[in-house]
Amino acid sequence: MLGRLGHLLSRRYRAVLLCTLLAVPVLGVLGGGVQRHLSVGGFVDGDDESARVASQLERSFGTAAPNEVFVATALAGSVTDEANTQAGRDLVEELRRQRGVAEVLSPWTLGHLPPGAPNPLVSEDGTRAVLALRLPGGEDGQRRTAEQLTAFHGERHGFRLLATGPAEIGRQAAEQAERDLLRAELIAAPLTLVGLLVVFRGWRAALLPLGVALVAVLGTFCVLRLLASMTTVSVFALNLTTGLGLGLAVDYSLLLLARFREERGAGLEVGPAVHRTMQTAGRTVLFSAVTVALSLLALLAMPVPYLRSFAYAGVSVVAIAAGAALVVVPAALFAFGGRLGRRQAGHGGGWARQARRVMARPVLWACVVTAVLVAAGAPFLGVRVGRIDDRILPADQSARVAADQLRTHFHYGEFNPITVAMPWIDGGDEVTLHRAVDEVLRVEGVARVDSALGFSIPGRTIPPTAYHQRFLGPPGAGTWLSVTTPHDPDSDEAKAVVRAIRGLDPRLGVSGTTASVLDAVAGVRARAPLAAAVIALTTVVLLFVMTGSVVVPLKALALNLVSLTATFGALVWVFQDGHLGGLFGVTATGRLDVFTPILMFCVAFGLSMDYEVFLLAAIKEHYDHHGDNAAAVVHGLGRSGSLVTAAAALLTIVFVAIGTSGVATVKMIGLGLAVAVLIDAFLIRATLVPALMRLTGGWNWWAPRPLRRLHLRYGWFEPTPLEFATPDRRPLAARDLAVQTLLGHPMFARCGPRERAMVARHIDTVAVPPGALLTSEQREAPGLLVVLSGSVLVERNAMVLTVMGPGGSLGEEAGWRGGCSPVTAVAGRDTELACVGARALRLLARDLPLCATPSTGTPRPAANLEVFR
Repeated sequence: MLGRLGHLLSRRYRAVLLCTLLAVPVLGVLGGGVQRHLSVGGFVDGDDESARVASQLERSFGTAAPNEVFVATALAGSVTDEANTQAGRDLVEELRRQRGVAEVLSPWTLGHLPPGAPNPLVSEDGTRAVLALRLPGGEDGQRRTAEQLTAFHGERHGFRLLATGPAEIGRQAAEQAERDLLRAELIAAPLTLVGLLVVFRGWRAALLPLGVALVAVLGTFCVLRLLASMTTVSVFALNLTTGLGLGLAVDYSLLLLARFREERGAGLEVGPAVHRTMQTAGRTVLFSAVTVALSLLALLAMPVPYLRSFAYAGVSVVAIAAGAALVVVPAALFAFGGRLGRRQAGHGGGWARQARRVMARPVLWACVVTAVLVAAGAPFLGVRVGRIDDRILPADQSARVAADQLRTHFHYGEFNPITVAMPWIDGGDEVTLHRAVDEVLRVEGVARVDSALGFSIPGRTIPPTAYHQRFLGPPGAGTWLSVTTPHDPDSDEAKAVVRAIRGLDPRLGVSGTTASVLDAVAGVRARAPLAAAVIALTTVVLLFVMTGSVVVPLKALALNLVSLTATFGALVWVFQDGHLGGLFGVTATGRLDVFTPILMFCVAFGLSMDYEVFLLAAIKEHYDHHGDNAAAVVHGLGRSGSLVTAAAALLTIVFVAIGTSGVATVKMIGLGLAVAVLIDAFLIRATLVPALMRLTGGWNWWAPRPLRRLHLRYGWFEPTPLEFATPDRRPLAARDLAVQTLLGHPMFARCGPRERAMVARHIDTVAVPPGALLTSEQREAPGLLVVLSGSVLVERNAMVLTVMGPGGSLGEEAGWRGGCSPVTAVAGRDTELACVGARALRLLARDLPLCATPSTGTPRPAANLEVFR
């Protein structure tokens, strides 16, 4: 498949590059201003009890929890002074006239309270007052209203006003995230360019990955804008998906460029080098992209639009990054690949020496590194999850300052009441209502109940005022209660109160901040096993398709879990417990956002598998040709180690730039993913992978016979290509003759229909011009050559060359007893060949009960023949 794509690009590379250049400004225009179309909400599952109750109360009673709160500090005197009281009423009337404001509660309009009853909307020292506004509509509509209300920020009517509340916090977080995204791009782009210059030591090769990244990022902006018109896409997804677009585009381009330079270093011309790059590194890129995308798709199992939006956006950006890399990079290589230099394949060096050190003492290395990672992950055992609040913002943001004043100068529980809906009780039925209120008051931790009866505290009820009319609805709507506790809404005590109230009667419904947190945590915990199962299953299937083994995928799952546990342990230690919080600019809240760990798990797991695919592809390629597990590990780590290091370093730059965000959740995602990438690249791949590959030995590639046969039929193999010193572009023919000739040989006599179909799928037919070299000097030969017509002169003994005549007899053979010389064969007149890749032959030799009959007539097991190596 990728080979055919390479051939297509070889003929159309100029058109591809021209279209790419024209598309960049178009994508920039279409994707510009995407932030304005993204949502600040999506944190609530509409099917949760708390969400249903809140919606019911808004429909039936025209009330809901305030979502915009002003803290008004009197410039002189107390807020209850006569002058300030009149000014406060004027301020309230002005706010009520604003479009999008449905309700305003204030200490001046709450009504007369009985003597001795404190006004809950006045601070303890009397210098501050709270104005609680209800902004109807969805979260994005509330954000727009909050933007209009910024005109009230500052000094007005004798008060200094600061705004906070969910709508204002969302507005300020979105603006902060937009500023942070620009700063992250300004940091990441030049540092990435410097890193690419260091890796490639040339400006052309360094600029090409950045060009692909530009296409990926701008394309992502357009996709996000389109998705936002159809579903909820969180504004916070923009930071992560832009980072993924930049990082993965650079990673994939880096892999393709590195392999191209290796092929050029091995003596290939530009065209054959690009084709070989597409068949090897292109295959790895495709597998990697599918793995990352499937990990992100697991977020679709989550109940809230916020997490699902990361799935939509993440899959889009991975697809664009991989597609751009597989199309733009080969086209650019055809255009100016001759000026990108050559490089010998890195089969040795420091990473190969590291692999040998690890495999010399695999048990020691495995135990020590595992112990370090488990110790790093220990804090994760104490993880506590909760909600996002104002403390995700920097300490100097006005919404954060106002919320701090609420916590410091007011009874904070007043602003996070527990809402209890009782649709079967009429608000005018005082007897039944008294009984229900008394039952709620008996719950431990309940300080006060507000209802149509008035303010109720244990042993006393204060008569109702005009404020309590809000608890009376239309006939048949029932009534509701507002329950106040002295506890922080995220505390275990407040959660216990909600659980106790829900246990009083199955007919009642409970909403409010604490109930929403409980429902969100329960929803994520209920869906997390499904998401984990999706990730595990798709990873195992993909790696099986790639390797034909069931052991390698299971080891990859185990190693990724160890790596991610260490990452989450570090996050808990810093963001939850507050260690080094000053260094990172983090305010510890004693909990992590309930959504961030599951989001990071899916993203980090996909990135870990990204590097796993890089390494396994190099190991498997060597093992398929030589069959030596230990040598394949050394070769694979030596070849891919420097590449993984460079890719990880560049991706870390991107995530650290994202981690400079002032929004705590974005900061945690950026820094957490940077830690995950570094742990995976420098500890897992450099130590645990070679150690476990050594310990399991030949069992690495084991699979039950039915699965081996399934892999032979459906697994993904790229045929080993024939390379010619003089390319021939005549149409290829005689494929049927090639299949008939090859399968007529005795060595395939015991193959069943499925195995024959597999062999047929891995045959290339080639029309060869007279005098053409069949393989380039210093290149591994194909696994099997079949002469369909004409003749072939074998000038030098070859390692893996067998020449057969049209009748299926062995016309000439070489290399049955070994030898390391490369093939040098010259075609005669009107020669047509068929080639079966060495990989497919080796899999046949290992997994099928075949026998080959050399010209001596002595049968030998196919696995013992050098022709299959």
